Amino acid sequence: MLLVGLGRKRPARVPGMEPAQAERESLAELCELARSAGADVAGSVLQMRDAPDPATLVGRGKLEEIEIEARMHNAPLVIFDANLTPTQQRNIERTLTDRRVIDRTQLILDIFARHARSREGQLQVELAQLNYLLPRLAGQRTELSRLGGGIGTRGPGEQKLETDRRRIRDRVGRIQKSIEMVRKQRSLRREKRQAVPLGTVALVGYTNAGKSTLFNALSHAGVLVSPKMFATLDPTIRAVRLPSGRRVLVSDTVGFIRALPPALIAAFRATLEEVQEASLLLRVTDVSNPQHAEQDAEVEKVLGDIGVNGRPRLVVYNKIDRLPKEQLEELAASRGDKVLVSALKSTGLNELLERIDVAMPIDALVRLRLNVPLTDGRNLALVHALGRVTHSAVEDSSMRLEADVPESLARRLQTYVVS
Repeated sequence: MLLVGLGRKRPARVPGMEPAQAERESLAELCELARSAGADVAGSVLQMRDAPDPATLVGRGKLEEIEIEARMHNAPLVIFDANLTPTQQRNIERTLTDRRVIDRTQLILDIFARHARSREGQLQVELAQLNYLLPRLAGQRTELSRLGGGIGTRGPGEQKLETDRRRIRDRVGRIQKSIEMVRKQRSLRREKRQAVPLGTVALVGYTNAGKSTLFNALSHAGVLVSPKMFATLDPTIRAVRLPSGRRVLVSDTVGFIRALPPALIAAFRATLEEVQEASLLLRVTDVSNPQHAEQDAEVEKVLGDIGVNGRPRLVVYNKIDRLPKEQLEELAASRGDKVLVSALKSTGLNELLERIDVAMPIDALVRLRLNVPLTDGRNLALVHALGRVTHSAVEDSSMRLEADVPESLARRLQTYVVS
């Protein structure tokens, strides 16, 4: 497989970077994506030009060089680090004869198709794939549902789809209805969770920042942890007890990446609702990655796209165990309000839980003295489950308690409050 990157002759996208450095980093990221999809990378080509060629992206001359390079490496697949228009892809395929050509979006879709496990995730991937393929049909009688094969050939379902646009649009409509049902089911589950007042915390960040490892360290959930990109597609939610005794719900979500296609964000709307409904965001950063500042900027862009820019958040610098001692000391001295952790080594987790406790914008703790009848087992259970009991004693047919409980529970217990 051969990778092709394109950079513009202009100032660097990131301050302090050489003009082509950002493009090289993007190409290196594409290489990691390809390996996550199971490919063997034979080589790469990076071209710098004033502007993309509207017909072939890289120009006819460069395209012939890429054909020679692919033939030398015997590469049957060429991946472009860009989102190709249907016209560009057709023109490139005419020159790169006998070689498959895919772009960055199609590669990401293939990885998503490999990693989607739940019915919801599979529906969302299929919807994104069909929306990607629809403008690329161009009347060709191409089989769209190839399963297996190689990179970019993982089709949207087991059923072979015809290239007729009307039938594909009908399929898109059915998938959208199914996803809407999933959203309603999620909404019902969310309402049931909200019946018992719990704050919600969503882990967000760049793909492979260590969110799932941190999620496991906080909740002992045992979700899949993998160095491959986009290993987590289906959100997982677990309850975590904070130092104050409060419990919060923590959700592990899909990672973000630069140039994430808008259609993909739209398709994963049901999943991203967990982020939109969260009371507090933990923006997890792989601080050992030299490009973490650029990655953070991409994450903030996606958060803006889904409308949660103003949501309370904590910035969590993960993977500090990978930093040299001098760099770690320098970071600790200048970290500001950032939390330094190593999810893998369970370092800094107590401080993180304390910071979540303070930052949680809802249900502040209230100290109450209560006299609850022993027959009211539900409220007694809620006090112990959601609060922190500092004293308790049974008197006659009731229990006298002194406890710190969330405000929402305190309102429910007003009839039992002892002045």
